[in-house]
Amino acid sequence: MAEIKIAAETRTEFGKGAARRIRRSDKVPAVLYGHGTDPVHVTLPGHDLMLALKKPNPLLSIELGSESHLVIPKQVQRDPLKGFIEHADLLIVKRGEKVVVEVPVNVVGEPGPDAMVVTENASVSVEAEATHLPSELEASIEGLEAGSQITAADLTLPAGVELSSDPELLIVNVTHAPTAAEVEAELEEAEAEAGIEHDEPEPEVGAITDEEAQAPAADEE
Repeated sequence: MAEIKIAAETRTEFGKGAARRIRRSDKVPAVLYGHGTDPVHVTLPGHDLMLALKKPNPLLSIELGSESHLVIPKQVQRDPLKGFIEHADLLIVKRGEKVVVEVPVNVVGEPGPDAMVVTENASVSVEAEATHLPSELEASIEGLEAGSQITAADLTLPAGVELSSDPELLIVNVTHAPTAAEVEAELEEAEAEAGIEHDEPEPEVGAITDEEAQAPAADEE
């Protein structure tokens, strides 16, 4: 895994006001921690950090003056509306040491006919060397029929990577695809349980109602 170098600056201001000023200058407040060392508070260029975090579990080399810290993202806070990075917690790692990280699972392939794919869990925990973390794992559903399942134990892991999640963790569930009639029946049942009633359409002006059509004709004089 290639290291992504990012130049950092020592952070000297703290508090919400200072954090807002940092973000207005297109920078992100961050903290480096791990291996029993005191936390190192820094600011990082926002655009460079955003690009580096486009892929899961990147290996970052934070350049701070004459020092260089090898880190991986541990927690990233983003603005819930605009999505920009508000703060980053970065874990200091050493070459050769193993860490546990969450890795996304990419579902690939097409299932068999009349099958519907439900992703139950989109990621799994794995243990691997900090410098060889997988960015994603694949789960192939090619040709799978309704009733098939893929668990964490079924995933193919790269060499040197071990599963940390429960092996029985359900990743993908392949079920029977409902027909249009089944969907309509389920909708009607749900509406009935919720007490939803649909108003009968009013008859058009001049139209004969069912009661009028069924009523006996009056005798002519």
